[in-house]
Amino acid sequence: MLNFDELRELAADVRVFVDVAEDKAEALKSVIRAYDVVLAIFPSGDGMGLHVIKGKEILDGIAKSRTHASYSHTAIAVPDLEHAEVLKYLTAPTEQRIAA
Repeated sequence: MLNFDELRELAADVRVFVDVAEDKAEALKSVIRAYDVVLAIFPSGDGMGLHVIKGKEILDGIAKSRTHASYSHTAIAVPDLEHAEVLKYLTAPTEQRIAA
């Protein structure tokens, strides 16, 4: 079960980390590399929208097995779904971007 307050707090921490970094793009990439699962959160008509930036396979495996697994996770706040999709594409491994 997702805790939306926790995701907001994680996204706030990521924002501070990126804001103080000299190279903001590299800071964002390092955050994404550091975690097993990275969710983009954004405002939506229903409150909060979610998009998986990294770790879809992990989440799918947990859902299929109906078990609990240990994984690291964080969230990144973006303005909308389009930004989330672009962030996912730009931070995907090169071989995945070429295949797309």
